[in-house]
Amino acid sequence: MRARIAHLPARLGAPLAIAAGAVVLRLIAGVGFANYDTLYALSWGGQVARGETPQYGIPIAPTPHPLVEVLGVVLSPLSPSAIEGVGVALGFLALSACGWVLYRLGSLWFGRAAGALAALILLTRVPILSYGVRAYVDIPYLLPVLCALLVEARHRRAGVPVLILLALAGLLRPEAWVFSGLYWLYLLDLLPARVLSWLPQRPAGEGPPRGRGELAKLTLLAACGPLLWILSDYVITGQPMWSLTNTTHTASTLDRKSGLHDVPVYIPKRIGEVLQATALAAAAIGAVLSLLWLRSRALPGVVAGVLAVVIFAAFASVGLPIDTRYAFLAAAIGCVFAGAGAFGWTQLPPGDRKRPMWMAIGALIVLGLAASTPSQYRTVHSELTKLARQETFQDDLVALVEDGSITRRCLPVGVPNHAPIPLLALYLGTSPREIVSAEASPITHGTYIDPTSVEVEEDYVLDPHDPHLPVEVPPGFTEAHANSAWFIFERCA
Repeated sequence: MRARIAHLPARLGAPLAIAAGAVVLRLIAGVGFANYDTLYALSWGGQVARGETPQYGIPIAPTPHPLVEVLGVVLSPLSPSAIEGVGVALGFLALSACGWVLYRLGSLWFGRAAGALAALILLTRVPILSYGVRAYVDIPYLLPVLCALLVEARHRRAGVPVLILLALAGLLRPEAWVFSGLYWLYLLDLLPARVLSWLPQRPAGEGPPRGRGELAKLTLLAACGPLLWILSDYVITGQPMWSLTNTTHTASTLDRKSGLHDVPVYIPKRIGEVLQATALAAAAIGAVLSLLWLRSRALPGVVAGVLAVVIFAAFASVGLPIDTRYAFLAAAIGCVFAGAGAFGWTQLPPGDRKRPMWMAIGALIVLGLAASTPSQYRTVHSELTKLARQETFQDDLVALVEDGSITRRCLPVGVPNHAPIPLLALYLGTSPREIVSAEASPITHGTYIDPTSVEVEEDYVLDPHDPHLPVEVPPGFTEAHANSAWFIFERCA
């Protein structure tokens, strides 16, 4: 008992550090709200809790994410603002935890200085920070995958813990299904011999799992992510592959880059958009140096990074979009190698003749990163300022629901584009089908919401490629309420 109490501070260290990091990130960012995809998932979870069937078939609706919908079910007894608040808090915790896990990975492979630099680079990349403060599912997806990599790096062929983490990730993004399958093959020594030669080998005398029970457990864990997602799609839509077909259709509608012909150009570009030039160069240098002189330490990260890129390319080749956020895993591993480029020399023995050369290269990398800091700061500041405006417009819209200016007594609710649909569905506690984009279908009665200025109209458009046609207040509607960002017009049946 005393031993357990003695180890308690060490066990609490990581959770406390992650929680403190989340608070610091929230204070520094000065902004935090749930984005379109997450709001939809929480709204769909609320529908399930009310005994309704989630409405996936709405134009420009995002891909369903079953784990976030489960969160929506669990949080459904709370008020809408509390539901969104919990979602945002979890987003900051996931962002902070990603930084912590990356620090641990970098420390394990290349020393604490390399790990600290890797975490710092990750948390100052504009897309990572931007998606984190908006509670995108891509940051919570990144976390269990990085955790799985850390567990495997600490305990070779860890098995069940890694598969559990990948199963959770597989309920947020389907790329994790491939990681689970490949890891299952690795545990059973079923990968090609040439591939296995790059991976850590089993200790002498230890073979792959043989018992039926153990094999069944590993197989079930590896398969449960795709099975649960496909089952969810089938129960809700009657189509087991709904998420794949809908995502492909939406990518085509929004004219997003996808397909095998775009892979060679746009995947490197997306990774570069996350890391930016200096960190990308540092990552490349670090990967080369560590492979040359710290091969056993570098191989797990290299294999994970290559797999991340190959799986990204494979999904893009079947029609899924080549979005920047899908490059986060490859970019995160790149951050570790950037840390290695700067400080990997600390893992060479004192007196090693390669050490001074690596130290000199590392010093240049640190200087290059320092020189890019002002530009990086300006870019981050600009992005957070833009997001703060969006949060203000979103808060103004929520205020109209909370003061009774927008209610379910006067449905449907018309909006100028599809961006406000999941927010209003969540806060009104209704189906997203009751919130209608004027660009998709005009309304003849109900409530219509119109921006008060061009700034609101332009800043609240979700994506420059989204369908964005000129719209106007429907005939017969009269102004009933307003605030600084939104006019409310009504023609209640």
